[in-house]
Amino acid sequence: MAEQEYRIESDTIGEVKIPKEALWGPQTERSRNNFPSGELMPLAIIRAFLHLKKAAAESNVEVGDEPAEKGQAIEEAIDQLLALSDEDLRKDFPLHVLQTGSGTQTNMNVNEVVANLANKLHPGLNILPNDDVNRGQSSNDTYPTAMNIVAVEAVDKLEPAIDHLIDELKVKQDKYWKTVKVGRTHLQDATPLTFGQEVSGYISALKHDLAYIQELKPSLYELAIGGTAVGTGLNAAPGMTEAIAGKLSEVYGHEFKVDTNKFWGLAHHSALSVMHGAFKTLANDMFKIAQDIRFLASGPRAGYGELNIPANEPGSSIMPGKVNPTQAEAVTMAVARVLGNDVTINFAASQGNFEMNVFKTVMIAAFLESADILAGTITGFADKMIHGLTVNEQRMDDLLENSLMTVTALSPKIGYHEAAVIAQTAQREGTTLKEAALKSGKVTEEQYDKWMDYMAMTNIDRTKPEK
Repeated sequence: MAEQEYRIESDTIGEVKIPKEALWGPQTERSRNNFPSGELMPLAIIRAFLHLKKAAAESNVEVGDEPAEKGQAIEEAIDQLLALSDEDLRKDFPLHVLQTGSGTQTNMNVNEVVANLANKLHPGLNILPNDDVNRGQSSNDTYPTAMNIVAVEAVDKLEPAIDHLIDELKVKQDKYWKTVKVGRTHLQDATPLTFGQEVSGYISALKHDLAYIQELKPSLYELAIGGTAVGTGLNAAPGMTEAIAGKLSEVYGHEFKVDTNKFWGLAHHSALSVMHGAFKTLANDMFKIAQDIRFLASGPRAGYGELNIPANEPGSSIMPGKVNPTQAEAVTMAVARVLGNDVTINFAASQGNFEMNVFKTVMIAAFLESADILAGTITGFADKMIHGLTVNEQRMDDLLENSLMTVTALSPKIGYHEAAVIAQTAQREGTTLKEAALKSGKVTEEQYDKWMDYMAMTNIDRTKPEK
């Protein structure tokens, strides 16, 4: 950097050259140069930190541990930062996820930016990053607190996406409740069911997934703030922590709690682990649903061809008129990332050595990516595929008429063995099931037509659509 392009500041290690107009300080600059790889720290984390620092400043003033004028200056600076667009906010928060695993450098990035801006707004107050903005706090309790806050925000965005897909599937369930088709097990023909019944299974899976997420969500409300360095709460003023929780609860609309074990809060991140486990379960179910739709829509003439999917974009650069199941493919790729993130989070959560886990930054980055891509691809799947999905009833009828497994309806009448012989004969000789049944002499045409009631085989009257 040319001399006019930087200023010199000092920290406990020595002097550091910092870009002249940057609001950050020496620790941020060191981190910026020491850890240049990978994705940038999510801005959701930065905004959570800003809300946390504002709540801390207010609380420290209220309990008498911070002069009112300094607390107010910190609050004013934070309000200005929170009002910035993401693009403008990013300019002073340049650090990467792959830094110290405690998130210390991001905590100090926030402390430095807030302090420098507060000093610009209020010259002479001499607001310090560590002594004032970070008062009564440590990176070791602020970063996991921010982790849980953004995790809750991410879940808040995922839940409506699941609900929306459920609603779109219910439309198809109800419309095709009595549309009979071939069932399949082991990728082989099985007894009939309706497409509506099949879809009801998808809906039930997603309703269960949503229930798991909602049941686990309160575990994320337990905040580590107040534990400071190792969980003992050293340097945190009495009453500060409780005040912070109340203020954060007002900001985010959730009942955050601080009456928790801080030794657990700093060294373990089990709430994130179990919640991401629910994400993984959702991802697994989404993979199955997307793959089912993808295969049932295969063709349109050389595959199953039972479903017609919307043509959202040209499917091929060389084959005119091709339509691909792109939304389903996006879902399945998102699932692959989620399953990979689950491995990262599980490993990271195991690394709570002694009083602190030092994989915090990568853990929350993986968590946020999973929540984001699940919410996005689920919404796209609902709007761009399920909404416009229709059934090819003629194809379903043709496949059903040609199926051998409807012979199961004959089994109670003529016995399992004789029914199996009829099915095997039809397959071997390339005839219809009816032809083989009549040829066997075990069934009359009148009996066959009476017993071979596809709708009755579905037990449609014994099943109910999902509500």
